[in-house]
Amino acid sequence: MRQTLSSFILLLTLAACGGPSQDHAKTEEKKEAAATTGSAYTIDTTATSVQWRATHKGGFAPRFGNIKVADGSLNIENGTLTGGSFEVNMNTLVTDPASVTEKDKKSTELDKHLKSPDFFDVAKYPNAKFVITGVAPYDSVKGKSLLAGATHLISGNLTLKDSTLNITFPAQIAVNENDVTANAKFVIDRTAWGINYKTEGSPENWMISKEIEIGFQLKAVK
Repeated sequence: MRQTLSSFILLLTLAACGGPSQDHAKTEEKKEAAATTGSAYTIDTTATSVQWRATHKGGFAPRFGNIKVADGSLNIENGTLTGGSFEVNMNTLVTDPASVTEKDKKSTELDKHLKSPDFFDVAKYPNAKFVITGVAPYDSVKGKSLLAGATHLISGNLTLKDSTLNITFPAQIAVNENDVTANAKFVIDRTAWGINYKTEGSPENWMISKEIEIGFQLKAVK
């Protein structure tokens, strides 16, 4: 099975609206993928969505948009998620026109910029990947999640461009007889993956928040 994903993840760019409204994903070094035991459920790409949200310090409104999951699968054993992966097609990254004001460029021009070597260099790195490395029950005693109804902590290797790091975040997971759903919303620091505009200390890069908000609603079918 392909060990991929998207951006879980996925995904994203510029900066994201972190703030106190979403959980900040714990970020660590790359880890070994979880064993894919149990039955494989195929990601339903038509019923799966990934969103990104970014902010700019120059008075621009937050940018947000969507990106499509290309493929993937989740493994279920005894009614529990054990592993899986999915891949995001970075060529499908789009900015929601509702987030672009007259002060901004047209959303299509912003999309081109995000896909350029200034950010994701999609021509060279067309996919983002997420591979599950661990799944644990969410313990509200050990930590408080801002995701209402969080049931699990998911850990996985997120690959953006040529960098892979492990992230951990709360999620809602529901396993049914014929399908699995997983929902999450969290924040990552883009600079941890080496995503900088111009140079790391440049004014242009400073104007873009380091935080990217990622949200996803996954559905996989048996």
